[in-house]
Amino acid sequence: MQLSTLADDLDDRLDTDAYADVDASANGLQIGPDEGTVEHAAFAVDAAAATIEDAANAGADVLVTHHGLIWGGLDRVTDREYDTISALVENDIALYVSHLPLDGHDTLGNAAGLADYLGLDGQEPFGTLGPVTIGQRGRTAESYTVAELRERLSGLDTGGQEPQVLDFGPDEISEVAIVTGSGADWLGEAADAGVDALVTGEGKQQVYHEAREAGVHVFLGGHYATETFGVERLADLVSEWGIETTVLSHPTGL
Repeated sequence: MQLSTLADDLDDRLDTDAYADVDASANGLQIGPDEGTVEHAAFAVDAAAATIEDAANAGADVLVTHHGLIWGGLDRVTDREYDTISALVENDIALYVSHLPLDGHDTLGNAAGLADYLGLDGQEPFGTLGPVTIGQRGRTAESYTVAELRERLSGLDTGGQEPQVLDFGPDEISEVAIVTGSGADWLGEAADAGVDALVTGEGKQQVYHEAREAGVHVFLGGHYATETFGVERLADLVSEWGIETTVLSHPTGL
């Protein structure tokens, strides 16, 4: 498949253009020639020296990641940026990136994948950001206790770190909102929606008091751990298009 065709098809499926005004990431094909071809694609959460090396060892023609290398423009290429871009060019590996589009997609996205993992029914968009949403909410088939939901989240690729919990909600958890990665800013929306718990990756200092005053549990499952679903689902999709795929795991524990 032509690299440009792969990038265009992914952009279409992920509705990349809808997020252009709210995402600092340069989503889509960040590095690579339009006329390139793709027989093998590698997938990872982060574009970094470790994942580029693994993609090269796997013989990949493109690395598809959630976190890319270009954020809010690129003024100069030095130091780490030079080293990582050089590694891609030297190994003839293109880089395709999907940040917020891959968080918010209703079937391929990180939040949708985590909602499925938690067994949520009646999933609907959550986490408003301008004209788009980046999360999901739903109802558990059977209610969780705090300990049960924490244990379920500990089964993610957490790098050995236990999920943190701000235990300020009800004894039984049925209504859950999800914003993967750094989603603590959506606690207010979660409280307004009347959910029992917000599940995200990492928190901020002020979320403790906000959660306590709102009476909502906050589960911090790890930024990396909550954002593995999207690239795994993209790998499955691209495999259906006849391209060999490899999913790379480099948990950060954060």
